[in-house]
Amino acid sequence: MLIRLLCFSTLIAAASSPARAQDAKPASAFPAKTVEITVPYAVGGGVDMLGRLIGDQIGKLGQSVIVSNRGGAGGMVGTKYVASQPADGHHLLMTNDAYALAPAIFANLSYDPRKDLEPVVAVAYAPMLVLVPANSTFRSFGDIVKASKTAKLSWASCGAGTDPHLAGEMMNTEFHMENAHIPYKGCGPAMVDLIGGQVDYGVITISGALANIAGGKLVPLAITSQTRSPVLPDVPTMRELGAADFSLDQWQGLFVPAGTPDSVKQAIYRTVADAMKVPTMRQKLESLGYIIADEGPDSFKKIVDSDLERFSALAKQIGLKAD
Repeated sequence: MLIRLLCFSTLIAAASSPARAQDAKPASAFPAKTVEITVPYAVGGGVDMLGRLIGDQIGKLGQSVIVSNRGGAGGMVGTKYVASQPADGHHLLMTNDAYALAPAIFANLSYDPRKDLEPVVAVAYAPMLVLVPANSTFRSFGDIVKASKTAKLSWASCGAGTDPHLAGEMMNTEFHMENAHIPYKGCGPAMVDLIGGQVDYGVITISGALANIAGGKLVPLAITSQTRSPVLPDVPTMRELGAADFSLDQWQGLFVPAGTPDSVKQAIYRTVADAMKVPTMRQKLESLGYIIADEGPDSFKKIVDSDLERFSALAKQIGLKAD
């Protein structure tokens, strides 16, 4: 992916008098008032961290930024909240591609993901890792596949309906395994039981796992991205291990209520794209295994629409429903 570095442009026009300055302020100015970034998950996860980092950068432009955590129902509570807010560009949803997976696995959504919200900017991608505890007898992903031929293993994910859940089920299909999914309420609890040997292996988002890998508690055996990660260069991809079409990177991005003017969406995109250029921001995210993205409203919409179709087909193929 070509990462474009965009120059940050001034959004408020100068004028020769206070009265003319007020008149000249474009409707697309962002931020023009307090910004609320809603995270549809609990405090402390990767989406929450990104929302707060972006909020800090937007706040430096002179307006207050509130980050609200409205978790519940697999992200549906916070998502519905933002869908019902004014379409003025100052109510943002910070979420991940569980947004595109939700309609495929939940019987009833309280919003229409194609009509009620609109993508504005994708900011980062995060692959998943296959992990085992340090004392595991499995030293490669091939060992897991081999053991699965004679025994039904157990594997942990960060929760029902999450990307790690989908990735693990895709592995079952691709490698002809019937291993049992054990969903947890977050990556943290999943890793606690994985380290303790309560499950045979785990499928965990890279950003949540690196600390335990560095601490010697978990060992990564495979990664779900198309290419190897710079922070874990020795960990092979699923494609290298025999699944030629396997690729799943969790995107993280911002949405606004439907009907938000295009000029406002472009202003938000330019502002956030500039925030993602800040060296300390990039260094922090890259050290956590994120791939920095730069997808504006049109290209991000294509990604979301594609994933809505892809995840729907995958969910039907593997019989995936929220547990």
